[in-house]
Amino acid sequence: MEHLTVPGTLDSLSEIAKYVLSAASAAGLDKKASYRLRLAVDEIATNVIIYGYEEANLQGNLHLEAKIDDSSLTIQMEDNAGAFDPVTKLAVEEENINLPMQQRPIGGLGVYLAIQGVDRFLYERVGDRNRNIFIVNLH
Repeated sequence: MEHLTVPGTLDSLSEIAKYVLSAASAAGLDKKASYRLRLAVDEIATNVIIYGYEEANLQGNLHLEAKIDDSSLTIQMEDNAGAFDPVTKLAVEEENINLPMQQRPIGGLGVYLAIQGVDRFLYERVGDRNRNIFIVNLH
C-alpha cells in the first residue's frame, strides 16, 4: 500500500482512520479486528499529537505505512516528537486496572486498550524518530 504522511494535528485523525480501515479491508480483516486496529492506531496517534507535538510546542508529521503479507497486517507509524515508549506507560496503566474502583484515576487507560487491541505491539526509537508498530494476525 501507499504510505500516508499527515501533519501532526488532531485534524489528521480522520485521514489516519481512513488509511487504517482501508488497509484492514485490503488485508481481509473482519469488522471487529478492523475496529480494534483503528482504535489502537488512533489512541497512539492522538497521544503523539497532543503530548509529543502540541504540549511540547513542536510541529511534525505522522508517517504511516501498511504492509500485508501471508500472515499479518502491519501498520508502522513514525513521528519525530520526543522519545516516548508507550510500553512504559502500559505498566502504569496495568497497575491502575488492579486498584479498587474508587482509587483508580479517571481516564488513563488508552494505551492499555490500544495495545490489547492488536496481536503484537512494538516500539522502536530510530535516530530522532519514534516508531510504533501494530501487528494483526490474519489467520
